[in-house]
Amino acid sequence: MKRAAQLQPLSRQHHLGLNISRHAKECTDEPKEIAKHWLNLTSYINEMQNHFQIEDNLIANALQPYRNAKPAVASALNTLDEQHKSLHVLMAEIQESTQSQSNPVTMIQVRKLGTLLYDHIRFEERELFPMVESYLTKEALDAIYDASPDSIKRPDEHR
Repeated sequence: MKRAAQLQPLSRQHHLGLNISRHAKECTDEPKEIAKHWLNLTSYINEMQNHFQIEDNLIANALQPYRNAKPAVASALNTLDEQHKSLHVLMAEIQESTQSQSNPVTMIQVRKLGTLLYDHIRFEERELFPMVESYLTKEALDAIYDASPDSIKRPDEHR
């Protein structure tokens, strides 16, 4: 799928997340597998804090003026907010239960987090980003690109 140049760095980050989450959704009940997938998921989500801030601040704020007139925008903004909160809450709940009760992370927990992350990324790529491309100005898109970490930009993007 062709993506606006300004959103391509964020989409590249999504590619890794889809890979990690897809594998986590298929996690077996073997302790080594569970630990590997849990580490991959939590590392990815923790490294994505800047990414989440771009979505929560720049993207959501830029779409805000369309919220009342466009029900699809309102729905997308609500979904974005709910999914970000759900990801963080689920991670915190799992970490708290495993630390306070000295229980290891379970296959079910890994699969649940993997599914939530996978569905979230799919939502952004299939619904949110096309909406962003339709409604946001070049200046707003450029601000998103500028806020993206240099480590995910490509020299050939000529931005």
